[in-house]
Amino acid sequence: MSADRRGHGHGHALSATADRRYLAGALALIVGFMAVEVVAGVIANSIALISDAAHMLTDASAIVLALLAMRIAARPPRGAYTFGWKRAEILSAQVNGVTLLLLVAYFVYEGVHRLMEPPEVSGPVVVVTALAGIGVNALAVWLLSKADRRSLNVEGAFQHVLNDMYAFIATALSGVVVWLTGFRQADTIAALVVAALMLKAGWGLLRDSGRVLLQAAPSGLDPDEIGRVLAADPDVEEVHDLHVWAVTSGYPTLSAHVIVAEGSECHRARTRLADLLHERFEIGHTTLQVDHGLPGLDPHCSDPHGPRHSDPLKSPYGDP
Repeated sequence: MSADRRGHGHGHALSATADRRYLAGALALIVGFMAVEVVAGVIANSIALISDAAHMLTDASAIVLALLAMRIAARPPRGAYTFGWKRAEILSAQVNGVTLLLLVAYFVYEGVHRLMEPPEVSGPVVVVTALAGIGVNALAVWLLSKADRRSLNVEGAFQHVLNDMYAFIATALSGVVVWLTGFRQADTIAALVVAALMLKAGWGLLRDSGRVLLQAAPSGLDPDEIGRVLAADPDVEEVHDLHVWAVTSGYPTLSAHVIVAEGSECHRARTRLADLLHERFEIGHTTLQVDHGLPGLDPHCSDPHGPRHSDPLKSPYGDP
């Protein structure tokens, strides 16, 4: 006997609509200021400002990609895509993570070049433009922080804009140093600090989205602990073929083959275990195949997947 327990409601649809609104607002801010920054960069002869404008272009691209991924992920399951297109959000997070790492490589390369040949920069224009950029990016970060950042898709766009705000802070500080002291290498040092922050954010996105694509158990869920908890149920003799993964961020899923004692009622056992998984581990999408343990009948499949979980005092099948 198997069943799928789902905890759907209307809140997710409302959240997705609100998320799109927040992302669209941040996109409008970034695109508008990006045009201003290009003009300021040309006037000030500032490569730093032009680079920041290029970084803002990647921010805008990241948000557009996130919006497209959210629209694609909202498509209902159909045909061969039985889970729908929810993984599109994870692919978007992967692209955003890779983009951040590519920007790190660019900033490090440019940083080494500028340390050797620091360019002439108009400090006052850089400072004023960077301070305005801090304000615009802070507002964009605030908008994105109101969206559901449990989605790696939203988190990817958030990290792009957040790191751009750090870049503007560094640019403003370096502009002040260049303006007051003439130490032109300050711009490069600030860029390398920002590159280190981007490396951390990009690697985190790739790591977390990679776990989803490789169908690893979501962070915070231990399959062995879950197996022990299920096996501790009075009617359960053994749990095997236990799989815990995430279809997309915020969508933990579990399947397992559960053997209950002869005479136990499978339906009640399944409902009780599904409720336990939902309440204790917050897993609302569970598929449990529940069968009776019959004398002389080996319940294990010919190609077992993963460890067996059982209480040696109850299980007639030996130690797992």
